[in-house]
Amino acid sequence: MPRSLPPLLAAVLVVYSVHQVLTSVIAPVVGVLSLTPTQLGLVFSIASVTITLASPVWGLLIDAVGLRPVLLVGLGLCVVGTAGYAASVTFGLDETLTGDVAFAFVLVFRSVLFSAGLASVLVSALAVAGLSTRGETARTRAVGFVGAAQGLAVLVGPVLGGALAVASLSLPLYVAPVLVLLVAFLVFTTLTPPAEQHEPVRVQPLLLLPAFGAGFFLYLSLALVQTSVVYLAADRLDTRVGSGSIEGLLFASGIGLLVAQGLLVPLLRWSPARLLVIGAPVALAGYAIVAVAPSSALMALGFLVSSLGVGLAITGFGATASLGVGARHQGVMAGLVTAVSGLTFLGGPMLSTLLYEVAPLAPVLAAGVAALVAAGLAFVPALNRSEPSLPN
Repeated sequence: MPRSLPPLLAAVLVVYSVHQVLTSVIAPVVGVLSLTPTQLGLVFSIASVTITLASPVWGLLIDAVGLRPVLLVGLGLCVVGTAGYAASVTFGLDETLTGDVAFAFVLVFRSVLFSAGLASVLVSALAVAGLSTRGETARTRAVGFVGAAQGLAVLVGPVLGGALAVASLSLPLYVAPVLVLLVAFLVFTTLTPPAEQHEPVRVQPLLLLPAFGAGFFLYLSLALVQTSVVYLAADRLDTRVGSGSIEGLLFASGIGLLVAQGLLVPLLRWSPARLLVIGAPVALAGYAIVAVAPSSALMALGFLVSSLGVGLAITGFGATASLGVGARHQGVMAGLVTAVSGLTFLGGPMLSTLLYEVAPLAPVLAAGVAALVAAGLAFVPALNRSEPSLPN
């Protein structure tokens, strides 16, 4: 692993864990601030919009001014965002702020400032993965490690948030900016500038459109199923199903992503094209299991299989995109890859809810269709070209 990558992986792990911590305590916050369902939806929707719009901007800035200034501003936004969010909830709780004013501050600090900083960390990590590695195998492993750090955060964050919330609702909110400050100190004391590896460009940028299409539909399939998990568990299994069953299904999904990106990708050493070609059908098989599962165990297996497939395929997507440009454009490409995931999680939850109202299985079937489209795009010849063109 390149020496410049571990500090960025630590930053992704901590900042995304903080994101999960804040999400895990959202239910008590809703009660404290008396938020309506529409207001709660705005909190998440504006966050997704911010990530989608900010990611390409961060990428352009990395290419223009370098990694350290972007990380300095991005991690600073994370600190300000989490601290401001904690203050907004605290002052809303003691009625120093009215409910509407507290909600406005929540949108500014959590949905805009923190989300913008969150995007900068992931874009920086993907850019470093592209700048500091040479060759298909090394590049693919590095992109997989970045995804694995995200996957581990999905598992660690809710556990940490729940443990802290046992003591006090406010404790997770106060711990969040401290954790970001600590990881910022770690990054800036250990980060070494990546030694640029001038990898020959294997695919012209315009020919990357099928890869971006595959990535979009894979992320969309994941968003559709993860959003509908509450309804699926209640409808397919038992109307009295508890939160433990739902958390178990989400845990299975997180484990699948972590194992695929952090373990299987380095061990298998498959090319990005092969990861896409194999991963998308595996995801489709997982959605098929979810669709017919009569028990929580089989449904968890379906979530595990689908997330394994998605994890393999989105690593192939990220690596393909990175290999499609030279060192001068790794930042903007990392920004575009991050924007794709933000875009799908902006529209996916709403689409999943609308489809569920049509038929309970509709979100799962739509996820399967999305995975099928991604599988078809994975076979586009441009993704399987191995002849390097002139360096960019």
